[in-house]
Amino acid sequence: MESKPAQKGITGLLIVGLIAGIVALFGDLLLGWGIYDPALEGLERKLSIYSDISETRIFWSAFCGLIGITVEEIGCLAIYRLIEPNSKKTARFFLTGTLGYMIFAGGAVHVPCLATVFVNRYMMQNDPENALSLTIKFGTYFLLPGIVIFLVFFILQIGAYIYAFIKGYTPYPKWCVIFCVPVGMIISMLIGKIGNYNITNAIRCAWISIGNLFMFLGLLIIKNNYQMEKHKRIGI
Repeated sequence: MESKPAQKGITGLLIVGLIAGIVALFGDLLLGWGIYDPALEGLERKLSIYSDISETRIFWSAFCGLIGITVEEIGCLAIYRLIEPNSKKTARFFLTGTLGYMIFAGGAVHVPCLATVFVNRYMMQNDPENALSLTIKFGTYFLLPGIVIFLVFFILQIGAYIYAFIKGYTPYPKWCVIFCVPVGMIISMLIGKIGNYNITNAIRCAWISIGNLFMFLGLLIIKNNYQMEKHKRIGI
């Protein structure tokens, strides 16, 4: 059982992650709010959702995503502190993934994604025949490298998280492994399959943000309930 200051510190970090996740979610919803053109296929269809997006929405989506994505990883330090007393190796893997996520997810993935949307929007207005090819080239040069690096750290973080919960390296019950980012992402994608609507498309666009919110909210709720029911077995 940790001391009361430590307990408050970990709970506070989870709350920081939850609030930052809401900010990131808002940025993603701004980006994804739109309707796909059903007459198009493939990448052109996916990009058609951004045909009417304003520059103001692009800016605020980029801004909220950059701030929210970066700060929410500070909340993940609470999970690191839960794992570290029981498995320093697993905790180091998780921390490495978290730091990589913090460095690359916002500035190297989210913001370049919005830059790609901006380029596509500009080209569709001024040179629609070459819009798709230039968008692909821009995304390949300035977005894809960040995605590749980000995925390495993302997979490392998620793998260490799931392993830690399955092995019982946290004070939470092992079944709480369900409160992980991939489960929230799957829920988001399933909602997105409902139909081609503004809200469902926005939720699908926010799949990683929803995954993080699902994790932080689940850990906070279970912590409080489990403390009451099991006489504060979770010392956080």
